Amino acid sequence: MKSPNLDRIWETFIKIPSQRTPQGRIINLKVLYDVVRFKIYPLTTQLKWYCFLVHNRESGVPTTEYDNNFYYHIRFELDNEEFLESLPKYCVMTREASYDDVRRISIRKGVFFDTSKLKNEKIEEVWRIIGEQSEWFIGTLNTFKENQSVPPALVSPFFHYFANMTQMPVV
Repeated sequence: MKSPNLDRIWETFIKIPSQRTPQGRIINLKVLYDVVRFKIYPLTTQLKWYCFLVHNRESGVPTTEYDNNFYYHIRFELDNEEFLESLPKYCVMTREASYDDVRRISIRKGVFFDTSKLKNEKIEEVWRIIGEQSEWFIGTLNTFKENQSVPPALVSPFFHYFANMTQMPVV
């Protein structure tokens, strides 16, 4: 995957079905994986660059103060205006990404990725890697049969191997 052109980044959101509990909303991982396999993946086959993360209204979803749902926040490089017109109805709040939001990446509230240690010192390189992570995750989920749910117990070992090779715990 190439680095994206930050002047052409758009974003859209796909609501993730969840259950309301007294402790808050809970996402069923099998449902989460199906959203990636059957809603996000078909979109990405038409794109040069994309990435996606799970967010809510407190972490970047432009929704109402009463919306406590989680969404897949999908960013993509737009090189064909017709793509926007072809987005399915489940893609909501589609908009051009703000200049500031794509030129820095939040690690946690108030802390942003420091690119000064990168060879090219460009934020586009960080976006490229996040895109490759998204691509890897889709590829991992797509190795499972389409007519069956993906068991989380068979996905977690892949993350264990990432943690093993980096010797960093996944939290």
